[in-house]
Amino acid sequence: MRVLLSTIGSRGDVQPMVGLAVALRALGHEARLCVPPDFRQWIEGLGFQVTAIGPELRATGKANPSAAPPTLEQRRLMIEGTVAAQFETIAAAAEGCDLIVGATTLQIAGPSVAERLGLSYVFAAYCPAVIPASHHAPPVLTMLGDKPAPAGSDYGPLWAQDRQRWNMMWGAALNSRRATLGLAPVDDVLGHVLTARPWLAADDTLAPWPDAESNAVFQTGAWLLEDEQRLPDELIAFLDAGDPPVYFGFGSIRAVPGISRSMIDAARSLGLRAIVSRGWAELALIDDQPDCLSIGDVNHTALFKRVAAVVHHGGAGTTTAATRAGAPQVLIPQHYDQFYFAERVRQLGIGASATVDSLNGALADALQSQTATRAKSTALRVRADGAMVAARALTL
Repeated sequence: MRVLLSTIGSRGDVQPMVGLAVALRALGHEARLCVPPDFRQWIEGLGFQVTAIGPELRATGKANPSAAPPTLEQRRLMIEGTVAAQFETIAAAAEGCDLIVGATTLQIAGPSVAERLGLSYVFAAYCPAVIPASHHAPPVLTMLGDKPAPAGSDYGPLWAQDRQRWNMMWGAALNSRRATLGLAPVDDVLGHVLTARPWLAADDTLAPWPDAESNAVFQTGAWLLEDEQRLPDELIAFLDAGDPPVYFGFGSIRAVPGISRSMIDAARSLGLRAIVSRGWAELALIDDQPDCLSIGDVNHTALFKRVAAVVHHGGAGTTTAATRAGAPQVLIPQHYDQFYFAERVRQLGIGASATVDSLNGALADALQSQTATRAKSTALRVRADGAMVAARALTL
């Protein structure tokens, strides 16, 4: 079987698909990937065929937060261009394939391309909050003015508003392209993108589907890519030189102004050393003191087992890696599913949620012995076979 795995987003969106590709290859099937050009060289180095989709995304981590938002006309043109590029690129990448797997809801064209080509299509979410349910609110789109819903709210109206927003934002561009392919229009864009039975590629201890007895969602477990990369010598030497440090990293998201100083001051206030991951925002150290180290991309699986705590943005991949490593966590959520994972970490008692202003207290709470004990016991329940579960289900 030949499977196209297609997604749009940062490394947290792409890496699970690579984990699934590795599992498919282990079962004797061919996997191709359609991903942003930022990841092409890395994935081709693993032996997979890659089709680049859209522009490079790394620069978004350094975008000016004070820049004026696009006008309605600029947004309309961007949406039309994005949807057109998706239809063309995914269709070309899917040539000769038997199945398309899509992840992230920004991939609007995937189901329609599969429909036009007569292929099966599977949508996978990395977080339960992406999929409509009465148990949780929709993901938080802070750039559109969203704020996290209070716990216990009536989430039905929020999901109704979310569906309406999807239709208003994407409906015209999607249905225009569908018409050119001889396909009927859709009146529920979100439902069309998610499909009738979405898959949930998330660990059922960290992020369980709330109605596990139903057949509406297939939860496979998180799609992990095992990393055998050795930690850099400089990092190993730093780890060996003293007590476990605190890791600070925010992946591909934009940096909160002044966050480097807040992070390092929080660690020093507790007498701890700090590791700062530069990420797409290119975070820098605030001085040249030997108690702090700046690093690039490294093996999180290996590193997180050696730190006192992991302070991060709350993306699905980083939260799963830290939970699997048994490290206490502090999440500073800013966007989308990060608020969901911050709440889950709090509920499980394996860490805390914070803002930049409350980081010191949250880090002190996360470093309590009972939190570390719960983090280690929770790690034992995190499954590592999600990608293989999905690969077997796809190829039955």
